[in-house]
Amino acid sequence: MPAVTPAEIAAAIRNVPDFPKAGIQFKDITPLLADARLFAGTIDLLCDGFKPGAVDAVVGIDARGFIFAAAAAVKLGAGFVPVRKKGKLPYQTHEEEYSLEYGTATVAMHVDALKPGARVLLIDDLLATGGTAAAAASLVKKLNAQILEVSFLIELKFLNGREKLKGYEVSSLVVY
Repeated sequence: MPAVTPAEIAAAIRNVPDFPKAGIQFKDITPLLADARLFAGTIDLLCDGFKPGAVDAVVGIDARGFIFAAAAAVKLGAGFVPVRKKGKLPYQTHEEEYSLEYGTATVAMHVDALKPGARVLLIDDLLATGGTAAAAASLVKKLNAQILEVSFLIELKFLNGREKLKGYEVSSLVVY
């Protein structure tokens, strides 16, 4: 299968104006997911620089981040660890609250999800303001694991989300 470029990935992402509310330009990734070549190539690019055995766990953020993180975990021969919204995990959790435009939200991870020193690749579909990713990174650190990189399919650069991820290696395949 030929390599996929970030330009091809960007071309497959559909812009949906005024969703979920007026003024929002929603980035719809479903056309990308529906194309086997582009989806596989996206996973290859998200894993670029890592070989099987170099990563102990791939942490994915609820919900679309799960799609990419789980596939990356399989490719890298690593475990998959979900970061979910508060109240969605069945066992004991660590929680991290973060700020939204109006109010707060909380994400959680099982207390035994990562071993101390585990090498982690943190993946999500979208970097916007960075609050969710920073909260997920904080959960990883609570378990004394090491984040090798924080990777995103899409970055909305104008929202300055990278500012909340200072100190981490951050990569994004498509930047708007």
